Amino acid sequence: MEEKPVHQEHKNSPGYGYNILIWLTLISLTCVSVAVAGLDLGAYILLTALVIATIKSTLVINIFMHIKFDDPIFKLFFSLIIFTLFVLFVLTAFDILYR
Repeated sequence: MEEKPVHQEHKNSPGYGYNILIWLTLISLTCVSVAVAGLDLGAYILLTALVIATIKSTLVINIFMHIKFDDPIFKLFFSLIIFTLFVLFVLTAFDILYR
């Protein structure tokens, strides 16, 4: 008797149109970040650059790296990595501030 293979249902990523839309969004955000770099925003220039970079990295991670469509365990591992990176940044900042 032959066993039937177990078919696992995978969530597929959206079609090419959606990926092109995300790509155009990333290109637009890159243009915005270049335009903002030429402005004199004073103390807000770093905050603006970080917000744009956060939006771009979120799009890349969720869509092109398929974290949005993966199993929850991969989302958990990715969250732990981001949390560890955040803790390292905070500890480094405290080290620099209180030397």
